[in-house]
Amino acid sequence: MTLAVRSPQLLLPGHAVDRARWPVVACDQFTSQADYWAETDRLVGDAASTLRLILPEVYLGAGDEARIADIHRAMADVLNRDLLAPHAGPILVRRTSRGAHGEHARHGVVVEVDLERYDFARDSQSAVRATEGTIVDRIPPRLRVRAGAALELPHVLLLFDDPHDTVLGPLRARTASLATAYDQALMQGGGHLQGWALDAAGEAHLWQSLAALSFGGAGEAPLQFAVGDGNHSLATARTWWLQVKATLPEAQWADHPARWALVEIENIHDPGLEFEPIHRVLFEVRRDPLADLTAEFGARVRVTAMTVDGLAAAVASYDRGQAAGLVTGAGAWLVEFTQPTAKLTVATMQTWLDAWLKAGGAGGIDYVHGADVTLDLGSKPGHAGILLPAIDKSGLFTSVRTDGPLPRKTFSMGEAWEKRYYFEARKIVP
Repeated sequence: MTLAVRSPQLLLPGHAVDRARWPVVACDQFTSQADYWAETDRLVGDAASTLRLILPEVYLGAGDEARIADIHRAMADVLNRDLLAPHAGPILVRRTSRGAHGEHARHGVVVEVDLERYDFARDSQSAVRATEGTIVDRIPPRLRVRAGAALELPHVLLLFDDPHDTVLGPLRARTASLATAYDQALMQGGGHLQGWALDAAGEAHLWQSLAALSFGGAGEAPLQFAVGDGNHSLATARTWWLQVKATLPEAQWADHPARWALVEIENIHDPGLEFEPIHRVLFEVRRDPLADLTAEFGARVRVTAMTVDGLAAAVASYDRGQAAGLVTGAGAWLVEFTQPTAKLTVATMQTWLDAWLKAGGAGGIDYVHGADVTLDLGSKPGHAGILLPAIDKSGLFTSVRTDGPLPRKTFSMGEAWEKRYYFEARKIVP
């Protein structure tokens, strides 16, 4: 079977780059916390940094076109000044960070994925599939960045299903014999990043062991990789590739750089890979969400008043079915769905939220990592917060193969500060 990934052609920060200020966290994090990005900007200062090569989504809608033009100029600048050094081949990555479950490390490999083998449609049977529903409204601003970009910087994480650790286990055991590609502390509490260039033996093992994995049962379309993080960035890359492809003769399709996207692949069974819930924060709340929720579900829901401090633990430890937390300036409640409308709590709640928002219940919604942030924002005047439980990662591949993508923004692989930091780059123009 042909794999959907291949060996990458990378660009890494060269000796003239201050590597302490080069990597920043994924653009879709801390979207309601402008102070995080202001502090990142202060730390970066006038140094060459990936901060200048991305559009943090906290700024979306505030001078997008000027920011995008600045991004494109910054990309041209780092290339014209030869600040990036070429590196051919996969890199084994170890990321050490501290999350809700203490300090832990997770491992992956940086490769390129074939966008012809990925489709984010709900009924997709492609080798690479989305794990969650794609919010198409999130693609256009990212597409405007990519349309004029010379470079891409990855925060996409693809998962593969390797319960016996046959792919990365032998590679981790060989790090002492591999050349170090980078070894760098990450700003803003991001932990530590290490990378080793795979040698010929390591790369041969990578491709052979990936090809030997089971990609599904008899009669199922093979699922090689599931998108764990960065689904909208990958969806943007595919959308852009299809636009570029339409302008090219077929003979140029196979090797055009826009056909491929830079990703990190990780084993879903890595013990350092924790699935965290993604919560909801509602803004410009115009109606009482508690009253409307209880009116909608009636006897099918049970509501218990709680302290704000105890709500997160109550949601996380709930084991009697489906339950979510609701917090407003007026208080906090555990909401138990005695007759849920979907298989997952997030689907039951999101279905109601979609209709409530459409009816004018609130002016906007954000998807937030971290219970503390949700409780803080949700308690502010005019806001509301909804806490959701985590899902069990062990059944993810089976669920995607049989039922398609989960509801949008169902889970997060770690807390916001544990998300992938931009470090490697790749040219996406000939």
